[in-house]
Amino acid sequence: MSTDYEDSLSMDALNGRIAILEDNIRQLIEQAAAASGEQNESRIADRISQQNEELDRLLKIRESRQKK
Repeated sequence: MSTDYEDSLSMDALNGRIAILEDNIRQLIEQAAAASGEQNESRIADRISQQNEELDRLLKIRESRQKK
């Protein structure tokens, strides 16, 4: 579900946030590959999941705007 703040973002700002999230996810995946220890891997997996959820939400907002 989107927030009022996300709904008010310009397309450029929305695309910027999407790019940041995609980069964050890439970096987290690299960290996960290098991480040792179950606790570190679990923490990174949780962050990847959170970032993916936010990315999915923003992609849906962008898609709905492009249909208008």
